[in-house]
Amino acid sequence: MPEKVSIPIASFDYTGEYSKPLLSALMERARIVEAVFESLSPWNIDIDNVEPVTTGKPSEQGINFRLPQKKILFFFGAGSCKFTKTDADWASAQETASVLSAATEALQRSSGAKIATQRTFIALHLQPKTKTFLEILAPFLSVGMQRLENSPVKAGASILKWDKRRVVFDGSGALANAVFVKFEREFDGEASFQQIATQLKADEDAIFRALDVEEDL
Repeated sequence: MPEKVSIPIASFDYTGEYSKPLLSALMERARIVEAVFESLSPWNIDIDNVEPVTTGKPSEQGINFRLPQKKILFFFGAGSCKFTKTDADWASAQETASVLSAATEALQRSSGAKIATQRTFIALHLQPKTKTFLEILAPFLSVGMQRLENSPVKAGASILKWDKRRVVFDGSGALANAVFVKFEREFDGEASFQQIATQLKADEDAIFRALDVEEDL
């Protein structure tokens, strides 16, 4: 039987990289700000939830839009747009996709930007009900490395990388006796948010099967 786990901490991050720099995001950007603000009005965005980012390199500067009740942050700058959802779960995935779609469509429509590459990652902290986090991670830790010492291993991590995908298994630094899982995937600019969500759910399901865990709903 798979080990039951709770997921006290979960987040979803998205980055849309433009096909070329959007210099208007650094200069005359009022039209873009107004368009994105209007697109987020169904979720009750307030003027106090809009803030310019003026520090860092030019590629790091831009505008933040926050939806505090939804725990969502959307940012656009000259090189990319970014979206973060904390306390993410699949029950709210449809609404999350709607917010992301509204913001990115308004950005592209008002600025002429074209998103060429889409990068995503999901980070989860899994707390097992009966096992220790090391029991769950043990099959993914090198036996040869564990033999370097005669005493039991206290912590370990596993990182796997493919051309457009990366998976990390580790101990959680935020929760006692918890497994940290982060999985990243790159999509081309034409992939729809429905296609992205479907693939990420399949990725999560496969990772849970590999870890031999299931969420205790």
